[in-house]
Amino acid sequence: MTSKDLTQYINAPESEPLFASLYGKAGVAEACRRYSALIEGLAALNVAGDADLRVFTAAGRTELGGNHTDHNQGKVLAAAIQLDSVAVVSKRNDKAVFFRSTGYPDVELDISDLAARPAEQGATEALVRGIAADFARRGVPVGGFTANADSMVLSGSGLSSSAAVEALLCKIFDKLYGEGTLTALEIARICQKAENEYFGKPCGLMDQCACAFGGAIAVDFADPAAPLVKQINVDFETIGYALCVVNTRGSHADLTADYAAIPEEMKAVARHFGKDVLREVDGTMLAGHAAALRANLGDRAVLRALHFYNENERVDDMRMLLEAVAKMLARLSPDEESPENALILAETRAIIEQRYFELVRRSGASSWELLQNVYSPKNPRTQGISLALALTRGFFDQKKCYGACRVHGGGFAGTIQAYVPLEALEAYRQSMEAVFGAGALTVLRIRPVGVEELVFNGA
Repeated sequence: MTSKDLTQYINAPESEPLFASLYGKAGVAEACRRYSALIEGLAALNVAGDADLRVFTAAGRTELGGNHTDHNQGKVLAAAIQLDSVAVVSKRNDKAVFFRSTGYPDVELDISDLAARPAEQGATEALVRGIAADFARRGVPVGGFTANADSMVLSGSGLSSSAAVEALLCKIFDKLYGEGTLTALEIARICQKAENEYFGKPCGLMDQCACAFGGAIAVDFADPAAPLVKQINVDFETIGYALCVVNTRGSHADLTADYAAIPEEMKAVARHFGKDVLREVDGTMLAGHAAALRANLGDRAVLRALHFYNENERVDDMRMLLEAVAKMLARLSPDEESPENALILAETRAIIEQRYFELVRRSGASSWELLQNVYSPKNPRTQGISLALALTRGFFDQKKCYGACRVHGGGFAGTIQAYVPLEALEAYRQSMEAVFGAGALTVLRIRPVGVEELVFNGA
């Protein structure tokens, strides 16, 4: 579709339902502006006005449960969110890839050679080359493209901006040069491999899965080669709650050793039992070996192992509650004012407030007390996450309302996650931003679409 036609379709009323499903009704106008600007920007990249354009989106993600469990083959609960990476793409007739993303350096490379390059480690070029290499290994003759992109996924927030870009690139290659039939899990695997082998980061698979699948997902990594993924269609806003992250704006510099110590200490406990990861060890054996473990590995390793086992059980409990809520919400009728709807919403809100939030609080407490990833022991003067959690708990007590909070993502610096009643949201925003600065709070929306090519009505 040409730039003129695509701009017309994007701004037509028929496209509103699609944008509403991705960004919510309040985000439709901004989505039209954002997409139109990307199309307009292609002219500066020497893309002809009559070129055939394609549109792609990949979601960021939020972690709902399973803090630091995936690297020991544990269980996680995550969700795709409305903050996404979007690209308008034109296929090329050569092997050149040009990828421009607002606010980032341009990425330009020739993918005639798909061998990993050490000089590209840590750069987006490595991801492009690594993903293209995986397609080539599958017998797909990949070629080039020009993409004008934009990402709303907050960098350094634990919302997986890198995984969203990876999924976006993978979907582009699949739709332009493959058969367009890769599953979400296959996309996640290709992205993980590119990040491990080309980008140089030994990441797990959780972020890529959440960005690719859409909705809320529960993932069991007991078999890393074939993780079990269950999708859950749940919407907290319908129940009366905002799912938020608060950026405490702590620096992530010099935290590599802190992050690396968590999986290593957990795996050290597993090696004590002759295993590689904690998932292979019966957790009930831990107490009987505690004396030897603390003598050989230190107390923190034992505490972190305890967190792993407790968190795994919580993920199962959280998943079952959300599945029950999803089934109840599916019974809502189009008549928003019906007594039946009011009863369903009251029942689901009670489940969330009295049972689900308790598990969220326990997850947060476990990360704070056992996992110990709310601040770096190298810098105890800086404890933004601890402060945000304490202030959030105090806010709920002061307002006498239900709510819950936990550390979000890797920890040590960055964001917390909070569930806030919609009626108290603006007061909570003011409370957090008075401490952490304007724009510190971001409201998230779980969206049903993970990574996808968008086709507009009439296109």
